[in-house]
Amino acid sequence: MDSRKVSELKAFVQLCKENPSILHLPEMSFFKTWLQGMGANVPIPSKNDSSSCKGSCPCDGAPKSASEPEPAPPSETEESEVEIENEGVIEPDTDVPQEMGDYENLEVTDEMIDQANEKKMEAIGVLGDGDLQKALDLFTEAIKLNPKLAILYAKRASVYVKMQKPNAAIRDCDRAIDINPDSAQPYKWRGKAHRLLGHWEEAARDLAMACKLDYDDEASAMLKEVQPKANKIIEHRRKYERKREEREIRARQERVKKAREEHERAQREEEARQQAGGAHGGFPGFPGGAGFPGGAPPFGMPGLNELFNDPEVLMAMQDPEVMAAFQDVAQNPANIAKYQGNPKIMALINKLSSKFGGQQP
Repeated sequence: MDSRKVSELKAFVQLCKENPSILHLPEMSFFKTWLQGMGANVPIPSKNDSSSCKGSCPCDGAPKSASEPEPAPPSETEESEVEIENEGVIEPDTDVPQEMGDYENLEVTDEMIDQANEKKMEAIGVLGDGDLQKALDLFTEAIKLNPKLAILYAKRASVYVKMQKPNAAIRDCDRAIDINPDSAQPYKWRGKAHRLLGHWEEAARDLAMACKLDYDDEASAMLKEVQPKANKIIEHRRKYERKREEREIRARQERVKKAREEHERAQREEEARQQAGGAHGGFPGFPGGAGFPGGAPPFGMPGLNELFNDPEVLMAMQDPEVMAAFQDVAQNPANIAKYQGNPKIMALINKLSSKFGGQQP
């Protein structure tokens, strides 16, 4: 496994340890469901989690210290917890996963099928008498005999729901749906199990599917209870998704605006450079002819734009020593005597002389 991904996973697990409420965010519901399905105990956050006092607290009503900072108001960019009435929600069960039968490899004989049906009928009978544990044991024996029959898992899931063990029920319903995705019963009982855990969206989806496959008054009644809560969560999420989309659009528009402004600024600078080049004959560093006798180009000759396009002249003008000497001679032509022994400078002056009909500065 990629070591970087392992490190990221460790960091995420540490974050969950420090702040378990992360697991109750809507977008983390799939991970929380998986944890609970594996038997993990995910604490349900409550409004009083921040207090360590039990019952009547002597701290209640005490004035806050002046140095104690006020909690910052929630930012528009932070998604708040949606408030849902969790009446009837229970703590998840953490029992060891139950016997699921050798679904893939067991060869089921006709005799085993008959025995499994007998166990099923016996379990249904004791279930009617209210003996949940006995019914559970009988359904488990039936599953061992015929693990390929979806209804056995759905029936045992119904017992787990009555025993307030929703995670165990979800595991059985998952197996039943794998075997027969067109059976309504596992969706019904998985929906009820999710309702016990406060998984409102999952409960609504499963109960709606159960009613779609085979309408059931009991499933329909529970769907009417959980659907408004699921809708509230969905609308809450959509609201923050819309806000995120609006922020992304604004950020994108701002980036386009800045890019356009930068492009226009670069165009203006380029136009200014071209205009300045035409004004002083194409030689950088001599705006408006400054530095030339009487403000005119050196040697009193026009046509410096042609010179500016000469590669040799351009290369020479990149040399600070040549440029300094050129300015010196432009200000006082007599100073050329100082540079007679410098081949770089004299090469430029000879080049200029040839361009301007042999005139010397």
